[in-house]
Amino acid sequence: MTTPRMQLVLSENWTMTGGRADLPTVIRWAREAEDAGFDSVMISEHIVLGPDAGAGGVMGNPRDYALPGNQDPHTPWPNSLILLSAIAAVTDRVGLAASAVIAPLRHPLLLARELGTLDLLSEGRLTVLPNVSWSRDEYAALGVPFSRRGRLLDEHLEIWAKVWGPSPVSHDSEHYSFQDVYFEPKAHRPDGPRLCFGGAGMHDAMVRRIVRYGHAFNPLGKVKPEDMQTLKTAMAAAGRDWADLEIIGGTRAVFPDDTSCADLAQALEPIPEQLAQGFTTFCVKPSQFTDDPNGVGAFCREVMRRVESLTA
Repeated sequence: MTTPRMQLVLSENWTMTGGRADLPTVIRWAREAEDAGFDSVMISEHIVLGPDAGAGGVMGNPRDYALPGNQDPHTPWPNSLILLSAIAAVTDRVGLAASAVIAPLRHPLLLARELGTLDLLSEGRLTVLPNVSWSRDEYAALGVPFSRRGRLLDEHLEIWAKVWGPSPVSHDSEHYSFQDVYFEPKAHRPDGPRLCFGGAGMHDAMVRRIVRYGHAFNPLGKVKPEDMQTLKTAMAAAGRDWADLEIIGGTRAVFPDDTSCADLAQALEPIPEQLAQGFTTFCVKPSQFTDDPNGVGAFCREVMRRVESLTA
């Protein structure tokens, strides 16, 4: 059986640590995850939240994942790229996953500069999941039309592909235009940071982006077999090898009530089945299973021990 790659989710762990003065704790967890044998760490983002963050009712157990409409608008969201830069400085091997980078809220040249610098600093350890997100309030606060977010993301991807190549670069499209831009230094890899795409469902735009630019696929929730086949067919039609695509799954924490942690053994049980389906990497969020900020290193070692036992 293929050995799974494990990713520690460092966002949304505020039941163990806050979002202000103790952010160095999050950086320490990344170092502990690397020491335990984890392959990568992940941090997501929001720039601001509005009332629509909790429009669907706040999650019952604060250890659960933040989803569209289920979180308190006061939830901390520190800058993911700055945190990953700090993590890059104190680690040597672990991959850096900038998940859910809301690309349309920035100018593509500015975001390319930030991503390229982090990839260069980390010597090619960066994977980016650019997406459009879901919060109309967040778009309104930043003055970006929510209805254009998909087209804006597509232009980001087109521009990034240009700036990773030779300078100067020019671009003229619906939303962004510039001439003879010199973009130096480049990212560590000649084609830029690894790109991951994901979300709910298998819509046409996501398939198109994965096929053209993607190195990884991170779905939200379970993937229907027919959706996975759609992606496989599109990859094959484009001459791309399915085996080259990292497929990211996750653990499924079940909370006995709104005040308790989930059972780790139960959450890890689906990993062998997901491996058989083609998943290669699995996300684990530590605060779902422990309330001890000083116990994350031991938790990571326990995860690795259990996963090795499950897949031996």
